[in-house]
Amino acid sequence: MPQQFTVIIERDPESNWLVGSVAELPGCYTQAQDMARLEANIREAIEVYLDTVETTFQPAR
Repeated sequence: MPQQFTVIIERDPESNWLVGSVAELPGCYTQAQDMARLEANIREAIEVYLDTVETTFQPAR
C-alpha cells in the first residue's frame, strides 16, 4: 500500500532553486532547479530515508 507524505516546497531566494521537505520525515529534504526534477529528487529522498530508518531501527532479537 503506497504511503502518502506532505511535501513542502519553497523557493530559495539566494539560489532561486526549489527546495522540498517532507513534513512527516525530519531531515528529509532535497532541491532542484525545476519542479519535475524536484519531484524525482523528493521521491528518491523519501525512499532513502525510509530504507535508512528500516535498517537503523531493526527490532532486537
